[in-house]
Amino acid sequence: MERHAVKTVSGPLAGRVRPPGSKSLTNRALVAAALADGKTRLTAALESEDTRVMIHSLVRLGIAVNVDPGDRSLEIFGCGGRLPNHSVKLSVANSGTTIRFLTALVALGQGTFRLDGAERMRQRPIQDLLDGLAQLGVAAEAESPGGCPPVLVHAAGLRGGHAKVRGDISSQFLSGLLLAAPYAAAPVELQLDGPLVSQPYVRMTLAVMRDFGIEVESPVDLSRFQIPRGCYHGRDYAIEPDASAASYFFAAAAITGGRVTVEGLDRESLQGDVAFCDCLAQMGCEVQYGDGEISVVGRPLHGIDADLNAISDTVQTLAAVALFADSPTTIRGVAHIRHKETDRIGNLAAELRKFGADIDERSDGLRITPRPLHGATIATYRDHRMAMSLALPGLRVPGVVILDPRTTEKTYPGFFRDLERLATAHN
Repeated sequence: MERHAVKTVSGPLAGRVRPPGSKSLTNRALVAAALADGKTRLTAALESEDTRVMIHSLVRLGIAVNVDPGDRSLEIFGCGGRLPNHSVKLSVANSGTTIRFLTALVALGQGTFRLDGAERMRQRPIQDLLDGLAQLGVAAEAESPGGCPPVLVHAAGLRGGHAKVRGDISSQFLSGLLLAAPYAAAPVELQLDGPLVSQPYVRMTLAVMRDFGIEVESPVDLSRFQIPRGCYHGRDYAIEPDASAASYFFAAAAITGGRVTVEGLDRESLQGDVAFCDCLAQMGCEVQYGDGEISVVGRPLHGIDADLNAISDTVQTLAAVALFADSPTTIRGVAHIRHKETDRIGNLAAELRKFGADIDERSDGLRITPRPLHGATIATYRDHRMAMSLALPGLRVPGVVILDPRTTEKTYPGFFRDLERLATAHN
């Protein structure tokens, strides 16, 4: 198996970086653009496995997409809500956004669509989305035990009307229904059934819909959504740098006591994960917000108690920082991340223990008690975030080796190159 030895730095890390485009924004904008009237041009779009499988799937559905890797732009020629191809088989690797968004999107078409992915995808629940679609007149079924993919959608368009949707496993079920709903035969009302995890991602979905011409009525608590019938409109649309990816560089500053500036993000970002900086501030770091950039300056780190339900993609990053604090850190409110690319509580706990820390695994999170650290060979479980976050301790701890580093290609193919560039600039 391929390995990557992390380069240890001798002192505070310093530099600037601009992560690639947001995966979450890129895939949401791709869906809106595919359904829109007219042409859309996405600039600074992410080029990664997750976006490639989304683009490939849209092309198989008959949507024309031109990719210009030179300037990281995409041209999408929308279908006006009428999918050109019928009864298509789609393969989505391990991209949760792709299978969940497209399961709702193909319901607008005609015929039987089958969506499948990697082995891990067949363990990731999707039944709550299918239950929501059923209430809107769509017959769909999951073929694996526990309501997991492959998925068969017997499509004849969305009827519209009222549906209750659970959001305690993934907010992507709700986002998928929201994105498709304007093309239903009648207006759609979606009511949240129980708690909603990762609320900022639903707000991001609403913002993308608004930018493409559909205004959704919803109370502040996101408990109910009124989606009118309408059509997205093609446009030029710039994709922000990925805030989840930025968290690794903010964490690098915290761990090394350095200063790292991430370009392209600020307090007004559409992405909720910029709130990761608030966690670092609570731990003692200095956070500076500029015009189109955020800087983190590392300071002595203190443990915190953090509910990361809203920004759960940063759990592994905060856990890596917590190894260097002077007191324990508790991460809670994230039981749903056991259903991600891997069990991001249980498997994270196992890998953190390899560094020498005391880890108390809990049903909805973990408690990290720092201890003297040592090098370790870290398994990634084919989870891109495991690879990127657990490389960070290697900036200060010699002998950290990451197995299967190419798993970062899912969302950030150039991660190790960018991290090493910062380390080299420092030295």
